[in-house]
Amino acid sequence: MKIQLAENYGFCFGVKRAIKIAEENINAATYGPLIHNSKEIARLDKDFKVGLVEDFTTFKSGEKAIVRTHGIVKDELASLHASGVEVIDATCPYVTKPQEIAQEMSEAGYDVIIFGDEKHPEIKGVKSYATHGAEVVTDIPDVKKLKLKERVALIAQTTRKVEDYMAIATYLIPRHKEVRVFNTICNATFENQEAVNKIATQADVMIIIGGKNSSNTKELYSISHDNCSNSHHIEDETELDFSWFEGREFCGISAGASTPDWIIQNVINAIQKSVN
Repeated sequence: MKIQLAENYGFCFGVKRAIKIAEENINAATYGPLIHNSKEIARLDKDFKVGLVEDFTTFKSGEKAIVRTHGIVKDELASLHASGVEVIDATCPYVTKPQEIAQEMSEAGYDVIIFGDEKHPEIKGVKSYATHGAEVVTDIPDVKKLKLKERVALIAQTTRKVEDYMAIATYLIPRHKEVRVFNTICNATFENQEAVNKIATQADVMIIIGGKNSSNTKELYSISHDNCSNSHHIEDETELDFSWFEGREFCGISAGASTPDWIIQNVINAIQKSVN
């Protein structure tokens, strides 16, 4: 059986940057998971003594708090600074940008709409920067429920499907006098989604590797499944079911932006061992 990786996969710029920051700050702690990959978080704890804190109020003056790649709520960031905590910001620059846009557009009098998952930490953070509030939507029916003014600003979660985002923009544009649409979907998301779309149309089994709570990994799986019904989302090699590969000729592999190379290689090695 042929085993092939997608042309683009795995760690994005923002995650690589965050991992480097964490490795350079031994004995610090992240507020919330640094990235959506529990195995990599465990490695950072074991090898670099970088812990995990879920409640920001437990940080004490002088301690190091690493802000996760997805960012945090604006008031929580201000509170950390005010309490004398040494804040080390590992927020991905692609996430910082929509935060800035949300604040600017809200203060300029626009109704801010964010396309994404309201429960996701990235969106909680972005929404908090909209001075006069923001609405979070996942589809056009959500948009239809809103009472919007004539001027609207539209922002996307960095890991969403561009086609779904454009559908919402297309709905809004003819219905309002001014619609500002900001392309806040990051380049790595575009590239990984295009690559998985390409390989999934050729493969007869697809393996998508990444955290079960990773938004971008779930989007990759969705795209993969649309093109290859025999697609499977796993976190690591222990979740492989080798019956998936029986009678198959081409296994395609992709991985989410928070999936380290060592996990990807472990999965490849396990599949190769099973089919040889």
